[in-house]
Amino acid sequence: MRSLLTTLVATATLFTASAGAQAPAPPSRAPDVIFVPTPQEVVNEMLKVAKVGPNDVLYDLGSGNGIIPVTAAREFGTRGVGFDIDPARIAEANANARQNKVTDKVKFVQADLFEQDLSEATVISLYLLPSLNLKLRPKLLALKPGTRIVSHAFDMGDWKPDQTVNVNGRTVYFWTVPERKS
Repeated sequence: MRSLLTTLVATATLFTASAGAQAPAPPSRAPDVIFVPTPQEVVNEMLKVAKVGPNDVLYDLGSGNGIIPVTAAREFGTRGVGFDIDPARIAEANANARQNKVTDKVKFVQADLFEQDLSEATVISLYLLPSLNLKLRPKLLALKPGTRIVSHAFDMGDWKPDQTVNVNGRTVYFWTVPERKS
């Protein structure tokens, strides 16, 4: 896996250097998960459950091919930011945004999702692993009350979801960041 990633980064570096563009940075560390695309029907349900709209800012953590922010922008006019540590995924997500003509609404950032300021998001989308969701949970609970969080496949331990939806055998979880107790 490491040699494949190194080859992809080297190939991207050669291609972008020859095209006069800035080469993508190698990942700061190995990705926590392998990339598995979210099926479009699950993306559609995630966005429906989260009630995204044109006034929202969606942050997709571990954005992969960018399907969630791209769909939100294309279908609902939502602005979005996707974070992924893998430069190959960022290139794929940017190509997806260009193909769907939503580059004015979405951007993709090669970064460690655990190190990002999430405070501008009104909606957070996830398709990570249970352990990563739990690691993110304190950061998510510290967001502005009312921030909506939607996850494909994995819950947040004992933080019970507001809603759970089955999409042809795949689970979508939805939470709203609660008011803080004084």
